[in-house]
Amino acid sequence: MRLVLVSNRLPNPAEQSGNEGGLLTAVRSALPDEPFLWIGWNGRTSDEDPSTPTRREHHGVSYVSFPLRHNDIERYYAGYANRVLWPLFHQSPARLCYRKEDEEGYLRVNEIFAHLTAPLLHPGDVLWVHDYHLIPLAKALRALGVRHPIGFFLHIPFPPHGALRVLPGHRRLLAGFLDYDLVGFQTADDEEAFRDAVRHEFAGGPAPPRTGVFPASIDPAECTRAAARGRRGTHGRRLLQSLTGRRLILGVDRLDYSKGLPERLRAYERLLETQPRWHRSIVFFQIAPLSRSEIPEYADLRAELDGIVGRILGRFADYDWLPIRYMTRGFRRDTVLGFLSLARVGLVTPLRDGMNLVAKEHVAAQPEEDPGVLVLSEFAGAAHELTGALVVNPYDPEGVAEALDRALAMPLEERRERHASNLRAIVSADARAWARAFLAELGGVPRQGSPPNPA
Repeated sequence: MRLVLVSNRLPNPAEQSGNEGGLLTAVRSALPDEPFLWIGWNGRTSDEDPSTPTRREHHGVSYVSFPLRHNDIERYYAGYANRVLWPLFHQSPARLCYRKEDEEGYLRVNEIFAHLTAPLLHPGDVLWVHDYHLIPLAKALRALGVRHPIGFFLHIPFPPHGALRVLPGHRRLLAGFLDYDLVGFQTADDEEAFRDAVRHEFAGGPAPPRTGVFPASIDPAECTRAAARGRRGTHGRRLLQSLTGRRLILGVDRLDYSKGLPERLRAYERLLETQPRWHRSIVFFQIAPLSRSEIPEYADLRAELDGIVGRILGRFADYDWLPIRYMTRGFRRDTVLGFLSLARVGLVTPLRDGMNLVAKEHVAAQPEEDPGVLVLSEFAGAAHELTGALVVNPYDPEGVAEALDRALAMPLEERRERHASNLRAIVSADARAWARAFLAELGGVPRQGSPPNPA
């Protein structure tokens, strides 16, 4: 049996920039030494439809990539995937911007993926399709005669049926899931929302796919090693030196409205207002690499954050103390993990998130003898597992400020107990366990009643 992965974007196999999203982080950690075929867009544009993908071998993995037309990227990626599905699935309907031509572009690119993937398949292959960009891919592959087992994993949340209905053509989108043999979700809430939507929309219709809950994770031992390298590296040493003994609060997120960054900054501002005892003794460092800057909502978010940061500095900074540091560029992964290891408080407060692997990375990066505290949004999938975190509602600035105050003052014994609880949860359900569980459930059994394998 050969595993074939398909995702929207194919990573550069020789790089680990630290700016990767949860999908790439989870897959790299889950299958570090496994030979498999990985198919995806290479991030480049072309004047013509792709016909011959580029193949590249690296550490036993075959990477097959191709460019897309600029117009297709605009409609499929920037348009439908990120201005329709992303806000819809993260329950931000006011940000949804639906256009029929974007949906048509989304379907067209999924057909391109199918036409480029099908000829590469061997008898016995098992396909694992990842994330919201490629929901209709199984239907497109089935139309080409592909009868291999195909599983799908959704890395982001799935919305309740009432929220899903906001989307014009939501039934067409939901039907795209029905040709998969297995659909995996981060949490039981997401799985139930999906099953409820299928019950409402397809009662008495085609049999729904099997579903399951498979929380994505990390390789904690690898994170610990990388954090040690990052802490010893130039950037880690410079950050530690610059703190001059102050306690570090750290946030690491892509610049995205789902991450709750304005709400987070206002909560920190509230901490400074209500707890002046922390003045001059703490620093909040927010790393927010730019994301999807071609989409207007993201430019607006950046301007809003610039304004809040400026206000905090204007109100509370002194000539020898800056209470907040804010950067919109990223760092290598080991550097980020080194930074996480230095943080007395990891502040992870998305408004809605499928899992949020930064929360797990913060735990794995911490020194066990003197660990920091994780302050975690109840709306991140990780909150279901990391019960040692201080769980907060990101919409409540008072509550987040109180949790920050508690985390900064927490005694060592309690910090160790909470960290040990979180670390046990990660070690017992790491990235490899996530992949093994999903693939074991997918099984490799062809769809019943399928014609012979055409490959």
